[in-house]
Amino acid sequence: MKKIFLIISILSFSLTNAQDITDAVRFSQQEILGTARFRGMSGAFGALGGDLSALQINPAGSAVFLNSSGSITLSSSNIQNDVSYLNGFNESSFTNLNFNQLGAVFVYNNRNESSKIGRISLGIAYDQTTDFAEELFAFGSSNSSIAEYFVAQAQGVPLSIVGPTTGNESVQDVYIDLGENSGNNGFRYQQAFLGNQSGIIIADDPSDPDNVNYSSAVVTDINNPVDQDYYYESTGLNGKFTVNAGMQIHERFHLGFNLNSHFINYDRVTIFDEFNNNAGSSINEISFTNRLSTIGAGFSAQVGGILKVSNRLRLGASFESPTWYYIEEETSQRVRTVNTTGNINVVDPNVINIFPEYQLRTPARATGSVAILFGKRGLISLDYSYKNYGSTEFDSDGFDDFSDLNREIENTLQGASTLRIGGELRNGNWSFRGGYSYEESPYQDEITLGDRTGLSLGIGYNFGKVKFDVAYDYSEQQRNQQFYPNSSFTNFAFVDSYRDNLTFTLSLNL
Repeated sequence: MKKIFLIISILSFSLTNAQDITDAVRFSQQEILGTARFRGMSGAFGALGGDLSALQINPAGSAVFLNSSGSITLSSSNIQNDVSYLNGFNESSFTNLNFNQLGAVFVYNNRNESSKIGRISLGIAYDQTTDFAEELFAFGSSNSSIAEYFVAQAQGVPLSIVGPTTGNESVQDVYIDLGENSGNNGFRYQQAFLGNQSGIIIADDPSDPDNVNYSSAVVTDINNPVDQDYYYESTGLNGKFTVNAGMQIHERFHLGFNLNSHFINYDRVTIFDEFNNNAGSSINEISFTNRLSTIGAGFSAQVGGILKVSNRLRLGASFESPTWYYIEEETSQRVRTVNTTGNINVVDPNVINIFPEYQLRTPARATGSVAILFGKRGLISLDYSYKNYGSTEFDSDGFDDFSDLNREIENTLQGASTLRIGGELRNGNWSFRGGYSYEESPYQDEITLGDRTGLSLGIGYNFGKVKFDVAYDYSEQQRNQQFYPNSSFTNFAFVDSYRDNLTFTLSLNL
């Protein structure tokens, strides 16, 4: 049985070659996930409470519970991506099953009638805040080639560094050495090496070891474009564990506090294929595969209050601190080419690059809420939240300078508002729910990533000590999927994303 050994390389080069604004946005956004009641009302729970996932928005919501309660939630998600790339169009869908939420709140009623504190609550909860599962496929004919990516990376790099392997050197040995011993140029040198070894780029003077100029082995012709396709698949999630404490004061005011432990688990694979038969090209086929694995852990805190102005009106306000993440990443790469004579060349270092740990600070969030209650007949609730994505910041422990990337984030991202409206109508033991959500784009141009809108419906039945809720929610958002951000190869696909979720929650009084 053949054994495959994968070499692990600890890299010392600059992380800014791997990080970009899309990472900052990806790990800063939170979707409307949680219990079916929460999702059925589009998450508009800031002034309501009384739901385990409402603690995401306002930690004072735990003090609204009249009795100790627990819940567990499962959901099924379907993501459809309509992808347009130049003259090509493709539709793909992906279904994912999630364990969204688990938690409990324990309520302690103060029987001392003279005390200002009427009730104390302690809660613990797990909530999935982002689902990274996605799949898309783009294809089209372009007048530019992926070879431009490798040419740009190689310019200025001596041929002696990225030239053909000699003696007992292997592709694996050189690839590792470039990553570990080239300082901030490690990533660029590795890309130049892959391009040169695979024949995608050609040294202007192949006999000169000091050559620093390169050209593309692919000839583009406006009258005969090259065919390209791009496959993208990602999996994983962003979640948090919450420890909550709340209290009711003077029967009208509820106060709460959360300590949150966050985690990131994100995996992505991209495969870019290119085909051409243009005269003068020495390479007819290119396949470039990249894999990324990201894990991270972080923490944040929240504080919030709910004021019962009258039996009909409630007001809520909450603040969530920035989340401070510590993140580690691993990558691997592979290039396959076919030349004009049909010879296949596979450059596979079979190496996992491990990047040094870095830090990411995501934006704080402020939320204001209002709810109108109609006794036992129902309610209407509204939440408004604000995040300044331009304050997102990368940092490290001295091995890297993220100042250019942080400046780009500040100049590219903006403050974004989120509006959520939800309603509930009760008829006996039945509850009927609906909601609407609008989330503004974090990008100033609002083209890279568009605004997100969503609708939701839900139904629930109260059996007494047990409640069962079901919700359906739908959202859509447009974006430009750039194949290789921060590179000279600027081709991108236009993606229309549609998400459907069916959520089931079982709740019980403890």
